[in-house]
Amino acid sequence: MRTVVPKVDLNQRKWHLIDADGMILGRLAARIANILRGKDKPLFTPHLDTGDFVVVINAEKVRVTGQKETKKTYMTYSGWKGGEKIRTVAEIRAKHPEWLIQHAVKGMLPKNRLGRALLGKLKVYRGPHHPHTAQKPEPLKLAV
Repeated sequence: MRTVVPKVDLNQRKWHLIDADGMILGRLAARIANILRGKDKPLFTPHLDTGDFVVVINAEKVRVTGQKETKKTYMTYSGWKGGEKIRTVAEIRAKHPEWLIQHAVKGMLPKNRLGRALLGKLKVYRGPHHPHTAQKPEPLKLAV
């Protein structure tokens, strides 16, 4: 028996539109990561990019459960002495709500060049408008 490697064609890729209004952040990120990897397709191959494009709108309306809005923190470090910045979910949501979804999805993708390529297929926007109408993204309903 020979191993069959599927031919990945750019014409096979679909565009999905996800409205993040009222969705829980972690569950949303897990579904997005599976679509980006192509795990929902029968031709999924772990070492190939077989996934679709995902456009997420209304990123500022994504939910976090419990007290994560004020207690969960994200830390960045510049490399300089005293250069760490600690921000809560509420502070990040006020300035860059897109970053919350991108960061959660990035943690669920492979940590190699395939993961970086997959993350390039994720487009996240703060409000209900996006510049990808020419690609005709299909609305995808996810359970809340």
